[in-house]
Amino acid sequence: MRVLVATVVHRSDDARIFHRQITALLDAGHEVVYVAPGPPADHAVGERLRLCHVPRSRGWHRLGALVAAARVLRIESPSADLTIVHDPELTILAGMIRSPRIWDVHEDLEAQIGDKPWIPRPLVPLARTTARAIVRFAERRFSLLLAEDRYVERLGSQVVVRNHPVVPDRVRPSEFGRVVYVGRVSRGRGLDALVSLGSILGGTCSVEVIGEVDPSCREAVADVPPGLIMHGSMPNPVALDLVEGATAGLCLLRDLPNYRHSVPTKILEYMARGVPVITTPLPEARAIVERHGCGIVVPFDDPAAVVTAIRSLRDDDLRTRLASNGRRAAAAHFDGVVESRRFVAYCEMTASR
Repeated sequence: MRVLVATVVHRSDDARIFHRQITALLDAGHEVVYVAPGPPADHAVGERLRLCHVPRSRGWHRLGALVAAARVLRIESPSADLTIVHDPELTILAGMIRSPRIWDVHEDLEAQIGDKPWIPRPLVPLARTTARAIVRFAERRFSLLLAEDRYVERLGSQVVVRNHPVVPDRVRPSEFGRVVYVGRVSRGRGLDALVSLGSILGGTCSVEVIGEVDPSCREAVADVPPGLIMHGSMPNPVALDLVEGATAGLCLLRDLPNYRHSVPTKILEYMARGVPVITTPLPEARAIVERHGCGIVVPFDDPAAVVTAIRSLRDDDLRTRLASNGRRAAAAHFDGVVESRRFVAYCEMTASR
């Protein structure tokens, strides 16, 4: 099977698109043509994976990327057995795609509008109306693949492939001395709290941040305290290697609509890598941490409470117990191998229609 995979919004080494889905397709013996902004890690490009570079879509600067993607889709899709798009704006190119089509729905499009600082507040209602229209358009023209169970409430009965991690057989033990955050860096995702932690903890425990900083937040991290280490973007496997051995993994999402009922993938990744979780009390995050006894829940926007939680993990017995509980729960309930098989099976079924 030849699969055309397209994104103009996400990094080419996006964990869901590249490291989970494309890797699963390649492992199953399929060929992939990947339309994305910039190359993934060089060592990962093989003879059954071909990259078509397009500009990245950001903020209001989206037309050039859309035109470039349209050109590639028009050329490549007739010879593809299946086309998968990962961005809402690419669904409007449905008429140019000459193969069975899947839209992989990563986020609740309407809910995430409030977390887009480049959209002026007076335009938010119009943006939400536009988002609803795009989803209705896409539902009629694409098979949908959902990243979250809760999207079924809005989009109806669809196949769900969750962002579950692969659980390594062995990991380095958690030690006291550094906490980590993995993911996009924005104010909605807890940037202000991360900066405060770097100042409060000083040299007693470093705060390591791994991920791309939103353009609107770059000034805020131009001059950070010595205790805060900004690693920038890294391929997901490299980032997760850095997670191993940490005191805790941080998930300091604020109480925003797009996060309120989502399962933060980073929590599951921390658990799989044997690291205790410190999270704000979003319903799904709280439920996982409390059900499996794998971390500590702290109030929203409360760096002092996060510091107290971190310092409590000086206790070796507590830290080891939380880490072990998380590893067991990840292996038993959040196995990425199961999700990869479901994804490949759905692709093969859709292509054969």
